[in-house]
Amino acid sequence: MKYSSFIANDGTVLAFQSSIDTNSIPNDQSGSQDSLILLLHGFSGSSEYFIRNVDALISSGLNWAVAPDMRGHGRSGHSRGGYHVARLAADLRELLAHLRATGLAARDTRIVPVGCSIGAAIVWTYIELFGDADFAGFIFVDQAPLQDRSRFDGWDESKAHRGCYDEHSMLAAQEAWISSPAETHKGLVKECLGYRYKRLEADAVTDEQARADEEFFTTISARCDGTWLARLLADHTRYDHREACELITKPTLVMAGERSGCFSLQGMGETVDRVNSAGHGKGSATMSIFPCGHWLFYEEPERFNTEVLSFVRSLRGG
Repeated sequence: MKYSSFIANDGTVLAFQSSIDTNSIPNDQSGSQDSLILLLHGFSGSSEYFIRNVDALISSGLNWAVAPDMRGHGRSGHSRGGYHVARLAADLRELLAHLRATGLAARDTRIVPVGCSIGAAIVWTYIELFGDADFAGFIFVDQAPLQDRSRFDGWDESKAHRGCYDEHSMLAAQEAWISSPAETHKGLVKECLGYRYKRLEADAVTDEQARADEEFFTTISARCDGTWLARLLADHTRYDHREACELITKPTLVMAGERSGCFSLQGMGETVDRVNSAGHGKGSATMSIFPCGHWLFYEEPERFNTEVLSFVRSLRGG
């Protein structure tokens, strides 16, 4: 993967990694990738999250992988404002325009976003704002379409986020990201890795590997500005994407970790129910349950890669 960047319409530099150097495209590669897999990381993450996935996803030579560092994350800049899911969705739209300008992402390129955690929320917001015509299908990874508990219906603790689900818990989370970032980064690892959140006797993870995993994720989180993240968190947790899911007209796969410290299977299954009940893409959404945590692309990379490739192949009709 090679880093590149572009400048958003507000002047913020946005970085991304690409399996093809978009600044120097060999003639024999032009147009050879008919599917673009967009790997969208989660809150406080970066494109580096997908270190165990990219090589497998591009191995056939038919797929091009792009993983952006969202505004405020990784090597991307963070603006004075811009800590809103809608701004991140606008950034995604600008990224697609930039990639099309390279000549590789043609109008008929099948673009498949793999939205992990807040990455899923960004795609749902994109659909609400701009429709789903830019994409061939969708993969949503371990994210319910509403984090907060709702006063308007039965969206309660069985479906909402396990730890940040109302005003009080959100304010506590904001304080933690600002005042005790090191401890909060470690807490995120305990919440998101299944063997840390709910360890089983069958988990064959050594102490050395556990330390390496923690260092990997906390190092990435530490690159973010805690105050900026805290403001993004307040916006993210309030968004209700359930109706946006009903606007989806394309094949959809939801991947969920049964040992996720973030969401229940019931909450994540709402996306499947909404897509299938809306009528636009009736029967086109399915759910795949992994025996791990929130970061299932990292804990179960072989299965994750296989299922993503199978989904992308199905969009080609084979």
